[in-house]
Amino acid sequence: MGFWDNLKDKTSQLNEDLKTQLGQLVNTDFANASMAMCALIAAADGTIDASERKKTANFIMNNDLLNAFDSTELQTKFNYYCDKLQADFDFGKIETIQIISKLKKKPDQARAVIQVGIVIGATDGNFDDDEKATVRESCFAVGIDPGEFDL
Repeated sequence: MGFWDNLKDKTSQLNEDLKTQLGQLVNTDFANASMAMCALIAAADGTIDASERKKTANFIMNNDLLNAFDSTELQTKFNYYCDKLQADFDFGKIETIQIISKLKKKPDQARAVIQVGIVIGATDGNFDDDEKATVRESCFAVGIDPGEFDL
C-alpha cells in the first residue's frame, strides 16, 4: 500500500474514531479547542490564505463530529482565531495553544482535538511538515506523546 493510501486510511479511521466519541465531546472547551486547532492548521506555514480558510471552513461545516455544534458559533470562533493569527502570528499562536491546552485534564477530548488537526491537515492529501509540527506542538500542550499519532 502506498503512502497516500496509508494516509487516506489513517485519516478515515481517525474520523470514524471521532464520530464514536461524539457524545463525550459536545462542550464549549472542546468546540473552542477544535476551532483553535482548525485555525492553527490553516496558519501552519505562518499565513492563512483564502483557499486555506475556505478549505477549513468546508471541513468544519461538513464534519459529522462538528455538526453537533452550532455552525454559526463554530464559524465565529474559527474566524476569531484566524484573525488573531493573522494580526500577530506569534501571539495568536500562544493564545490558540492555550485554548487547546485547557483539555490537558480531559485526555479523550485532547486526543479528539489532535485527531481533528490531523484530519484537517490531511484533507488536501498533503499533511505537510508545518502541519505536523503544529499538531506535534499541540500534543505537547495537552500532555500527549506525539508518537501516539506517528508524529
